[in-house]
Amino acid sequence: MAHDTYISPFSTRYASKEMQFIFSEDNKFRTWRRLWIALAKAEQKQGLAITDEQIAELEAHAEDINYDDAIRREKECRHDVMSHVYAYGLQCPKAAGIIHLGATSCYVGDNTDVIIMRQGLQVVRRKLLNVIALLADFADQYKAMPALAYTHLQPAQLTTVGKRATLWLNELYMDYLELEHRVESLALLGSKGTTGTQASFMELFHGDSAKIKAVEADIAATMGFDKVVPVSGQTYSRKMDYMVVSTLSGVAQTASKFAYDMRLLANFKEMEEPFEKSQIGSSAMPYKRNPMRCERINALSRYVMVDTLNAALTAGTQFFERTLDDSANKRIAVAEAFLGIDAILNIMMNVCDGLMVYEKVVRTRVMNELPFMATENIMMDAVSKGGNRQELHEKLRVHSQAAARVVKEEGGANDLIDRICADPAFMVTREEVEAILKPEQFTGRSAQQVEEYLAEVIRPLLKDNAAILGEKQELNV
Repeated sequence: MAHDTYISPFSTRYASKEMQFIFSEDNKFRTWRRLWIALAKAEQKQGLAITDEQIAELEAHAEDINYDDAIRREKECRHDVMSHVYAYGLQCPKAAGIIHLGATSCYVGDNTDVIIMRQGLQVVRRKLLNVIALLADFADQYKAMPALAYTHLQPAQLTTVGKRATLWLNELYMDYLELEHRVESLALLGSKGTTGTQASFMELFHGDSAKIKAVEADIAATMGFDKVVPVSGQTYSRKMDYMVVSTLSGVAQTASKFAYDMRLLANFKEMEEPFEKSQIGSSAMPYKRNPMRCERINALSRYVMVDTLNAALTAGTQFFERTLDDSANKRIAVAEAFLGIDAILNIMMNVCDGLMVYEKVVRTRVMNELPFMATENIMMDAVSKGGNRQELHEKLRVHSQAAARVVKEEGGANDLIDRICADPAFMVTREEVEAILKPEQFTGRSAQQVEEYLAEVIRPLLKDNAAILGEKQELNV
């Protein structure tokens, strides 16, 4: 590998070979040739003078692209599509005259972009479902384990470890639904011509609109699409790129939220991402177990989310039927959004396959806060014995703040229960309070919610996609 030129980290550290191939030149130019073959076949079917021998010649060289010829020609003509038409023609001399017949550059460029985006979305879908499967198992395993829940990042009430995992899961499920919609909505550009009017095809087919529409339908079917965009300029609307990248941004948002939660939980020492036997956490502090996987998720997610603006600006600055200032931008922005999400989901699979829960720490932190959370139950118990609700509320407020001062200012233990038991207004013994202080009584319907959500939403989805589950991911570094 060369070390004296820039190489994208997506290629060396982050994205999978699978996703890199989808956005490779080889995949792009092979797709161009498939599109030229589809065009020739569709035009022949509608009566143009294209022979079986010409089509066979095109098919014989669909895969063995003569890159050197194309590169040499592009230096002369400064046009990527025409350089590849020329190179293909060198390999197919009998068919050279009918390659790209009636088409404009965007016939191969834009149609290929749509095809490639669909390929990328299908990989994202598979990996997303694998993350969902891992988190579903985790949520089920810990559905009843009490844990602190937070509002304003302050302890509020109790939840369960599994219930929190369903919050991550549900956002992934929302992303899945959006992804499915986006894949189903993708339409091929078709064969629209230079400004979208199909004027060149009107010339080829002597004004026969039925034949022109049939050519488009045949091309779409050959490439695996059931529809083409109904109207366009030379290009498909760049809002399509924006919508696709926005879908990827949604996945990045979910991943980022998950990773930040995990980093906070690691700080609390409640949960951790996997940490390998020989992994080094810090060059200076050997004891550290830095959450590097989740930090990487956050870093890449930020990149993908910001990248959405690229597609938005491109869509909003197109002039009339097309301009070319989109080209250099979109070939970077769209590809790297996919490479970024691919890397993010790879890391999430790795993390979710080895999530670590420190149950004793979780329990200790719950019990340190539970006296505050149990005050309403204690108050209701005292009211049932004849106490005044408003007077008891004020006493609890005073006792709670005093106990909090001991914890925060003196670094002492939470003595709220001692204060309550010593106050005759509450008419309660320590044994009675301890009977109230059972974390499992404060988690509401958390366990049932996990069971219901998995049974009604997630398990049916995973059952339908069982054939693609079980994927494992190892990190490069």
